[in-house]
Amino acid sequence: MSIDYAKKRDYLKSKVVHLNIEENDVVSLVDGMGKTAFQARNLHRAAQILDRMQADKDCVIYLTLAGSIVSSGMKSVVTTLLRHNMIDAIVSTGANIVDQDFFEALGFFHYQGSPYVNDHEMRDLMIDRIYDTYIDEEDLRICDDTIAKICNMLPRRPHSSREFIHEMGRFLSERDEYAPFRENSIVYQCFKKGVPIFVPAFSDCSAGFGLVHHQFHTKGPKVTIDSAADFLEITKLKIAHPDSGLFMIGGGVPKNFVQDIVVAAEILEKDVSMHKYAVQITVADERDGGLSGSTLKEACSWGKVDTVYEQMVYSEATIAFPLIAGYAFHKRNWVGRPEKRLSDMLQAELSLEEN
Repeated sequence: MSIDYAKKRDYLKSKVVHLNIEENDVVSLVDGMGKTAFQARNLHRAAQILDRMQADKDCVIYLTLAGSIVSSGMKSVVTTLLRHNMIDAIVSTGANIVDQDFFEALGFFHYQGSPYVNDHEMRDLMIDRIYDTYIDEEDLRICDDTIAKICNMLPRRPHSSREFIHEMGRFLSERDEYAPFRENSIVYQCFKKGVPIFVPAFSDCSAGFGLVHHQFHTKGPKVTIDSAADFLEITKLKIAHPDSGLFMIGGGVPKNFVQDIVVAAEILEKDVSMHKYAVQITVADERDGGLSGSTLKEACSWGKVDTVYEQMVYSEATIAFPLIAGYAFHKRNWVGRPEKRLSDMLQAELSLEEN
């Protein structure tokens, strides 16, 4: 296929710039919203709950990511939370972690675009569109190939997604050519801070293409992803650290996965409490019974989430996420909150099993 690179450059010229919540103190704005109504008041209460989680130093805080959070310019919101020990584990869709964050850590970019373009022309130019942002498909193929290379470096056995992503972080850490790009990477920061990342549907992204390439070209034992190992690992975290809070961006598999660990622990006959705190940002509606819009009060009926400190915020994530996170950051109750390094615990268990 012949590509018109001059035209392609016209589309890929305005980079997405990640929002920096450290630059703008939104505390007075969000506190003012608490004296209004509708979703503004709900957002204020959600911000207070996230801030309360920061003050509860023993609480393990899980951040869940669904939708195109990184490509939309929200990556620095997440890495700010990571650098200041405001979250302890992440559960995400594969696209945010691989196609978007790891992709940018390799030195590639997302670009500002428009939803009102000719998508046949986009296809001819090998430009992928996420609503009003663009990705260069040729760069994405390099990301896929890099995942295949990591597969080929690993032992030929099943791995949890958490274990595989840990090795992605190591890959970035050990290669100086990525130094200019990796500091604001979620994968890299989690590797440095000992924060585990779980992607329960790991093959549903560029990682899947890399795994397909590896398995197609590998004879004998192969690298595979064990989603049950993910479930067991994150359940062990809940058992070891009973006090927990959820900060959920969107819904989908990440939301359900992290809520289910309470039930899984009970099935293992371990006495754990429901998630003590929970905030969810969503645009989904609860009336159709869909997962993304199911309320946190509904989760209480399953024994997953307590209802004392829970709040639904019905808002588009790129609006609500930086306001809630920025409020908790500038309130500074995270000061003195230690690194929990939960990934170290899981890596140590893995080493014992292998030896």
